[in-house]
Amino acid sequence: LDRLAEIGAPPVYATRETQRQLPAALRPLRLAELPDRGSAEVLGLRLDTGRSGHAPGGIWMRFPTLRGGFLYTGDFSTEAPLLRCDPFPRSATVLADASYGDRDESLAFQIAALTGAVSGGAVLPCPLGGRGPDMVTALAAAGLSVNACPQVAAETERLTGTRPPVATPESASPTQIIVADGPNAEHGLAAALRERPGFRFIFSGHVPRSSPARALLDAGHARWMGWNVHPRLSDLLAMAETTRAERVLPAFVDLRAAPRLTAALGPRLRQCTSLEV
Repeated sequence: LDRLAEIGAPPVYATRETQRQLPAALRPLRLAELPDRGSAEVLGLRLDTGRSGHAPGGIWMRFPTLRGGFLYTGDFSTEAPLLRCDPFPRSATVLADASYGDRDESLAFQIAALTGAVSGGAVLPCPLGGRGPDMVTALAAAGLSVNACPQVAAETERLTGTRPPVATPESASPTQIIVADGPNAEHGLAAALRERPGFRFIFSGHVPRSSPARALLDAGHARWMGWNVHPRLSDLLAMAETTRAERVLPAFVDLRAAPRLTAALGPRLRQCTSLEV
């Protein structure tokens, strides 16, 4: 968004929630709204939208075509405690989030494992939108006392009406369970606690090689435990069935590392770089 002027400052379309999250410095001059559920027209092109369950404001998009419709799922998840994924419409061609490949472990199983792992206290770095409030809600529902950094606490209150206890650099204790903004402990409360003795860190998302999270994991000072924010193998196959997809293009995945997905999609699978839809 900071380089729109280089391509003529085209209009930017986004849901109201996505627009709310944009920093002022990145807010485009020409900004139009997409519904999170409904129909819209973008420069003469009709589309239908629905919530995708991955992050606040995230949507899937379906375009009518002469060959039965084209669906782009975007990042999606059907398991998030607080975010809904609206049913996918019938579409002959689907470009689908397949980030996890053959992975099929459920979020419920992961929550149960994390509930046991945080006993005695842990810092849980996560994105502010989506996973942060989800973690607070799910762990609290499991009977744990959960604290959050001010940002995650405010977002949790916005979504649920309930504000969890707030942890700050001054009040944080190694015995507390603390959900903190900054998925790789790169900023905020998680960064402030990174160098302090006694705090255990558990990461749950993608860890870039150059991140503080990677350094902590490599040094044996942190642990990684999954928290699904993308579809499992079973979710992808269910999506292919409910949409009655004839052609599925898996995105964000190396299919050489996903033999079960490749086999299960069978004749539906498309791996081409161009396709008439």
